[in-house]
Amino acid sequence: MWQILLNRFKQGYRTIPYPKSVPSFPKRYRGRPVDVKGEVNLGELLFNEEAPKGDFTYSQDHRLAVSKKEDLILKDNEIKLARALDEKTKRLFGRSLKLRQVCAGGCSGCEAELQVMNINVFDLGRFGIQFVASPRHADGLVITGPVTKNMELALKKTYEATPHPKIVIAVGSCAISGGPFRGSSEIRHGADQVVPVDLYIPGCPPHPLTILDGLLRVLDKLDKH
Repeated sequence: MWQILLNRFKQGYRTIPYPKSVPSFPKRYRGRPVDVKGEVNLGELLFNEEAPKGDFTYSQDHRLAVSKKEDLILKDNEIKLARALDEKTKRLFGRSLKLRQVCAGGCSGCEAELQVMNINVFDLGRFGIQFVASPRHADGLVITGPVTKNMELALKKTYEATPHPKIVIAVGSCAISGGPFRGSSEIRHGADQVVPVDLYIPGCPPHPLTILDGLLRVLDKLDKH
């Protein structure tokens, strides 16, 4: 017991100061595309491929979440980041947001990034945001995966079981567009083909700070930038 306490003391304070400051990312990190020639669909981008013919380069900007699907189309290096909820909804969810996560056929990549947000490094709970076990106890849904045919009915029922008002968040390229499975007849090519979506967070998978940035934006807990 004493050894555990001693080790914890040596480790010190581990929670990052985000959003007061943004930690540095490793050089290999691929964030928002810049120097875009033409347009790039962030909802379809897997972030694991090199930009074709130098059409764009990856920056280290983690801010990618948007409120409308059309805002995922990146043109002239401009992006319309997610906007805050309306005042009535924000008053309800601003201090305590309970979310039910639904894996609609995902590979566990996005699911792992969501889970890691609960560790002391990111400490999601300090913002009043928590994952719950039942949709009946939730304020909204976080959907991952391309929504396979076998999960379509389950997603609909989970959405219906979540009380109003509620928000729906699509996390990852699969939940937005089908990701690498796009074109398959076995999926619905995105959660918004089944339920309405209020927040799109692209990535394959998105970094925990990308997810956190989107959540804090809809709750109006970030500076206007």
